[in-house]
Amino acid sequence: MHGVLHTTAAKIAQLNLRKNLLGTLLAGGVRSANAHYANMLLGFYLATGQDAANIVEGSQGVTMAEDRDGDLYFACTLPNLIVGTVGNGKGLGFVETNLTRLGCRADRPAGDNARRLAVIAAASVLCGELSLLAAQTNPGELMRAHVQLERDPKTAKVGA
Repeated sequence: MHGVLHTTAAKIAQLNLRKNLLGTLLAGGVRSANAHYANMLLGFYLATGQDAANIVEGSQGVTMAEDRDGDLYFACTLPNLIVGTVGNGKGLGFVETNLTRLGCRADRPAGDNARRLAVIAAASVLCGELSLLAAQTNPGELMRAHVQLERDPKTAKVGA
């Protein structure tokens, strides 16, 4: 884990306890304890033609992280994930392309494409949550990544 995420299971578990679980409790959070499910969900929702307003419910969830003898056991629970593969917003060209690439346009029984899309959305949240927590265990890493990967406002072009 250290070679890829530059951290340890113990550091992630401790940060999750302090930031997500205790921090959310102390801040008065209700039904949710995570670093930022909404970031991953908004990008996913926009790319797949979902109603972006559903991140309100979808981003409610709990992250669990345990250090078991140096191995990380990590889970994200998303009890209110709302997605669909038919209906308004799905006919846009880029949405059709994205749903096809994700395998959510296959000839399956009713509801199977939506279930597949929900699993992919949840997996995206889990990966993003793990990456974010790992970055936050290393002072300055999250800021360095933002500076390196964000566009320079002086050179950014509209539509680029």
